[in-house]
Amino acid sequence: MAQYAGIGRQSTLHLTKPPDFRLRSSRPLLKNGKPDAMRVHLKGVNRSIVKLASGEVKTYWYAWRGGPRLEGEPGSPEFVRSYSAAHAARIQPRSGTVFTLIAEFKSSSEYQGLGPSTQRAYAAYLKLVEHEFGDMPIEALSDPAVRGEFKSWRDTMMSTPRKADYAWTTLARVLSVAKDRGRIPVNPCERGGRLYEVDRKDKIWGEAALAKLLAVASKEMEIAIVLALWTGQHQGDLLLLPWSAYDGKRIQLRQSKTGRSVVIPVGGPLKKILDRTDKRSTVMLTNSYGIPWTSDGFRTSWGKLRDKAGIRDLTFHDLRGSAVVRLALAGASVPEIATFTGHSLADVEAILDRHYLGRDVKLAESAVRKLERNEKRTKSTKRLQNASKGDGVDPPK
Repeated sequence: MAQYAGIGRQSTLHLTKPPDFRLRSSRPLLKNGKPDAMRVHLKGVNRSIVKLASGEVKTYWYAWRGGPRLEGEPGSPEFVRSYSAAHAARIQPRSGTVFTLIAEFKSSSEYQGLGPSTQRAYAAYLKLVEHEFGDMPIEALSDPAVRGEFKSWRDTMMSTPRKADYAWTTLARVLSVAKDRGRIPVNPCERGGRLYEVDRKDKIWGEAALAKLLAVASKEMEIAIVLALWTGQHQGDLLLLPWSAYDGKRIQLRQSKTGRSVVIPVGGPLKKILDRTDKRSTVMLTNSYGIPWTSDGFRTSWGKLRDKAGIRDLTFHDLRGSAVVRLALAGASVPEIATFTGHSLADVEAILDRHYLGRDVKLAESAVRKLERNEKRTKSTKRLQNASKGDGVDPPK
């Protein structure tokens, strides 16, 4: 369908090389029973059909949406050469600019060592940084005023503070690696603070919320929920968890984010659901077709399930924190929880202290009961009790 007024459509052109450089049709071009041309795929070519003031309709081709205009007609040597030149210029880092630092960051061990999902998360924000500051000279990063420019850029996204923080953190990480490798003397994005603040103290999956969720969950989502709640692992690791990691008593995995190896004893409720689940794939979690979930597919299905259950303010990731909380409420120590979930000791303490258990009534009640039991064993308590009966014994001073 034609699009006018300069509105383009991205496509993949299938062109032919010598001898005739014509667009190849769906039927092969034969010469003496053999194809007379080789197919060339030009990915991302953008077409724009424009109606001129004279009434003439013209078609323009661009290397990509928003990219440079291509010379020649599709199928011509000139067209292919201009396409190749445009993409060669696009991927070539401009020397001495922030674009160069971004390219170096992408090839660094710090970036290459990240998990696939983390790299995908970085990619979107690296593009934002490239678009805004890619042509900035590296020398400009030493100017104190550049921090203000970066802050002003972040402020343009203040209506979506979480996005703003991710963008700032990505830029700061690029510059941190550059500083560490001696490319720049200072990192102007250090200690930039955050725009997005969230209080997770009350963001725990309680029994009522879990019951509502499981009541409308498919069997595929049910196993995902129970697995998260009884292992405390990241969504990305659970989506890749193979059946071979489960021996009937324990689950063993290596966390993609931290690289830690974790051995998790399987509790009764989780064992029950795992043992009754058909192994339709090499991985535990699959969709209704028996195909392993993609990250995007799982997030979409999770969102639909949460909406169906009428739950708005709890996330799948909150199941991981809730696992820490449930273990603490059951009396597990911080080292025990860390061994189970793969958190560091500091992370477990931070979760329990700052994000989830600030005012937990059950823990407070447990603390009081322990205090009462201890006080009953002390002489001071007995003396206070005797004093309250009026036996003349003075309370301790």
